[in-house]
Amino acid sequence: MPDNTNDNEKKYEDVCYLCRRSESKAGPMLKMPGGMCICQSCMQKSIDSAVQMSGGDLTQLLPGMMQGNTPVAAHPDGENEKDGAKQDGKPKPPVGFSMIMTPEDIQSMLGRRPMPKSVKKQENQEAPVIDMKNVPPPHRIFELLSEYVVGQDQAKKAISVAIYNHYKRLSNKDENIEIEKSNMLMIGPTGYGKTFLVKTLARLLNVPLAIADATALTEAGYIGDDIESVVTKLLTASDNDVARCETGIIYIDEIDKLARKRNATQRDVSGESVQQGLLKLLEGAEIEVPVGANSKNAMVPLETVNTKNILFICGGAFPDLEEIIKERLNEKSSMGFGADLKDKYDNEKNLLQYVETEDLRKFGMIPEFIGRLPVVFSLTPMTKDMLIRVLKEPKNAIIKQYQKLLNMDEVDLQFDGDAYEAIAEKALKKDTGARALRSIIEEIMLDIMFEIPKDPNIGRVTITKAYVNGTGGPSIEMRG
Repeated sequence: MPDNTNDNEKKYEDVCYLCRRSESKAGPMLKMPGGMCICQSCMQKSIDSAVQMSGGDLTQLLPGMMQGNTPVAAHPDGENEKDGAKQDGKPKPPVGFSMIMTPEDIQSMLGRRPMPKSVKKQENQEAPVIDMKNVPPPHRIFELLSEYVVGQDQAKKAISVAIYNHYKRLSNKDENIEIEKSNMLMIGPTGYGKTFLVKTLARLLNVPLAIADATALTEAGYIGDDIESVVTKLLTASDNDVARCETGIIYIDEIDKLARKRNATQRDVSGESVQQGLLKLLEGAEIEVPVGANSKNAMVPLETVNTKNILFICGGAFPDLEEIIKERLNEKSSMGFGADLKDKYDNEKNLLQYVETEDLRKFGMIPEFIGRLPVVFSLTPMTKDMLIRVLKEPKNAIIKQYQKLLNMDEVDLQFDGDAYEAIAEKALKKDTGARALRSIIEEIMLDIMFEIPKDPNIGRVTITKAYVNGTGGPSIEMRG
């Protein structure tokens, strides 16, 4: 039978029982009885603690060290007695202890934590080979996104090209020409589809993708998630495969919440400081991230991840950015025939399409951060026609979801054409984009979903405009 011992030693490395660091991080391990491994740093700390317990007198430890495997207490009076010895009718306090302990003894001292398992070595792991024949072209990615996302053609086009170029950059083997990555910044109010675009992209493409929230990030050393936690989420999404993680995509939502606070007299640990900390991640740097945890500590192993080939997509609502853009556009306004008037852009519904770097800097984003996001685009506002299409066209449209729910009760759900318009008009008044549609549909369908299961003879329910506006009821047809 072949001996696979050498093969296993090549595949796996030892982990320190105390600090949980692997051999590649902590250095050579000291082998202990029972298959236990301890790194030199933890062993030195243990010896230092023992010396401190003895009051700095190493002779206090010698009696216990000379007794082999039997723990013996050393006493100030020089008399060594076994456990249970008493002085004046009371147990004598131990001063020294045996330096030779079994794994069971150490587990009893440390709360019986389980032995850590060896982790696979990542040293010789190669990056996955990208086959461009299996990568969909930009127009195909655009078509796949259009099946779920209505409108936003400019945003879908920019994302499709960026993803395709990201794959080509990973497959580039020409050492003379190095292709730089193009990180992206999406700007658009809530409900315009920023996060939904990225989530849909994650489902359609076989690429590791992590979505992080910038509101939880703080500067290192403060309460909250460290900046490296966004890479930790990508490593988890890659099944702790470092090579696959280094070719993934990270989407940071609510990036506008990191804007520099105006008139702030204290340190901005959740704003400008986080922007500065993200600079190294966007540009590309080797950072150590914990495996299986959100924060670094001595109990979890660390892995080194290079963010050079990770594509970053940032998105934010950027409230009041339109006022900054309008102020810049009106700087050249004047009086007279043919002059630009100050109210020229008052009725412009898509001012975000004119955004420039200067506007983002005034909003509170530092120039170094903006410079690392070269692709900047905005999402178009939701119109009445777009909201009606959102209700009917996507594969997972909310109307289709409720039709499926009632179909399980063998009831057919239909909407009048006027009902769609009434729902869209209500959603426009809420001014929360496509998110308003769900709240309106939930309110409309509440009574229907409650009453329909009571009568098994109901075969069809039709939602009318009067029912949406609260001036009438739905049209109900019985079976047969």
